[in-house]
Amino acid sequence: MTTRIGLISDVHATPAPVAEALSLFEQQGIEQVLCLGDIAGYGSELAPTVDFLRQYDCQSILGNHEQWYLEDHADDETNDEAADYFQSLPTSRQLNIEGVSVYMVHASPPDSIMDGIHLLDQQGKCIPAEQLAWAGELGCFEYDILIVGHTHEVFCERLGNTLVINPGSTLFNHSCAILTLPDCTVEWLPLSNKQVRTTCNWSGGLPES
Repeated sequence: MTTRIGLISDVHATPAPVAEALSLFEQQGIEQVLCLGDIAGYGSELAPTVDFLRQYDCQSILGNHEQWYLEDHADDETNDEAADYFQSLPTSRQLNIEGVSVYMVHASPPDSIMDGIHLLDQQGKCIPAEQLAWAGELGCFEYDILIVGHTHEVFCERLGNTLVINPGSTLFNHSCAILTLPDCTVEWLPLSNKQVRTTCNWSGGLPES
């Protein structure tokens, strides 16, 4: 049997590309969607973004922007559905699908929301030193597949014995992905009528989305 899973990440309070990704998944008969965190941040439409994730019963995890949101709203006494949703999220999830063990975390295992796996340079090419370093970090990792977000990079690389996947940001990379198990193959889908942007790292301000 084959199972196909939708992957989205770093949606950053911008619902339109999320809705597009979820519609594409639905058209292809995908029922299980994983969201790698950073649901909040940058965008201004958090509530409808959360609504989409809830509507499609996405299996989401906590990112650094959700943690910061909860800290900033800790003293709020008003009803905040986004905060309630974020409080329900774990920092990681472990799944077994078609006999394949899958671990999902926002930045890096076991539960980091900040120490991201950077593998690509500004041109989207793999950095051998980073590949080697992370292969060492994951040398004793006991899962077949690790799915991460956070770095706004699009990649599928084997590091040690683990296949590491980052679907990229729906907002900044214009990307989502479909993971097929047990084949362990990944297909990227472009969003917002734009090409997939392999890397979108920046300093000194936001990139153009």
